Amino acid sequence: MEAYAQALNIAVPIFLLLIVMEELAARWMGMSVNRGLDAVSSLSSGITNVVKDVLGLSIGILSYGWMLEHFAVFSIKATWMVYLLAFVAKDFAGYWTHRWAHEINFLWNRHIVHHSSEEFNLSCALRQSISEIFQLFTFLLLPAAILGIPREVIAVIGPIQLFMQFWYHTRLIGKMGPLEYILVTPSHHRVHHAMNKEYLDKNYSQVFIIWDKLFGTFQAELAQVPPIYGVKRPVHTWNPIVIGWQHFWLLLTDAWLARSWWDKIRLWFMPTGWRPADAAAAHPIGIVEDFDHFEKYDTRPSRALLVWSWVQLFYTLALMFWLFNQIAVIGSPGIFWYGAFLFASVFSYTTLMDKSRWAIMAEGLRTAFGLLLIWGQGWSWFGLGDYWTKAIILFNLLSLFFSIYICISQIRIDGKFAKPSQF
Repeated sequence: MEAYAQALNIAVPIFLLLIVMEELAARWMGMSVNRGLDAVSSLSSGITNVVKDVLGLSIGILSYGWMLEHFAVFSIKATWMVYLLAFVAKDFAGYWTHRWAHEINFLWNRHIVHHSSEEFNLSCALRQSISEIFQLFTFLLLPAAILGIPREVIAVIGPIQLFMQFWYHTRLIGKMGPLEYILVTPSHHRVHHAMNKEYLDKNYSQVFIIWDKLFGTFQAELAQVPPIYGVKRPVHTWNPIVIGWQHFWLLLTDAWLARSWWDKIRLWFMPTGWRPADAAAAHPIGIVEDFDHFEKYDTRPSRALLVWSWVQLFYTLALMFWLFNQIAVIGSPGIFWYGAFLFASVFSYTTLMDKSRWAIMAEGLRTAFGLLLIWGQGWSWFGLGDYWTKAIILFNLLSLFFSIYICISQIRIDGKFAKPSQF
């Protein structure tokens, strides 16, 4: 936990700096690549994912260490060649993990949040799922275990291979010449994030594009087909926690509505998007078919709501960094209560971004939870000094009053609240 948290203390600021640089470069090039609430939603999704991982809320069904112990045929030292072999093995496993997440109904829930943005930029690279609890596909590293690649090599390679998937989430870089034949480039990954019929379910590779070419899933970006980003069942919410469980809820609903027991069972393992006919008729879901008239999700925030959403994001980021730097001091179970507060914060302010009728209730519960945590810590925020604890108390109370103000203002402008975010 602690080592991963310290690595994130370095990685997250770098990611944020690169996102700012992309925005500045886009403005200089006369392009628009970010929308305010979309970017806040993406970064908030990143918060929920890394907090989940730092707290160890992912369960490995099968560990690499166990496979190494039971199946290693060779015993090799950690040379540069071994690191290269490990990287290739990890990337091969990543291709199939990624592909199955797109192609199998119940696995799509783990990945939908990454594709839920209707933009394509560096911030959407941080949209990672809070619902990816079980690590199911460690067995794909069996070839590396048979070769006897040491566990510490895999531990080093994993984060590097993951971080190398960040840079190509951009529209600012065109095709890259000979690199297009070797590496996944922004052009390749724009295809992957598009929902046009020409591009759907293509380019699953993570670092080396060769896997798509070997297994028949490669598609080049076509000049005459501009990518349309998002998912064919639009999520219609900025709330990453809702998005993280939205598809799973739909599968549960379909399993309940389907009359056939065979349909109730097989729908989980069918190709993504498959639904029993009777369940689909009883509970219709809108599918994007007309890309020429596709409208992106937009709650048309007032300037006050937009600014406040960014304030909430940076407040939550600051609290997250305090957790990462004090994780050993806070200890268990305190770190889990702290994590729960961060999740509640993200849920609350993104619900307000949706202009949902549940926003005041969500903020009220978040505020009460925060004050209860401070009271339980002896009127201290997990070791933070008196001055900063008082600032947190004040911010929580202001946040509640501001949420009420935004909701009242919205009634005045729109005449009603928006519908609550739908599962």
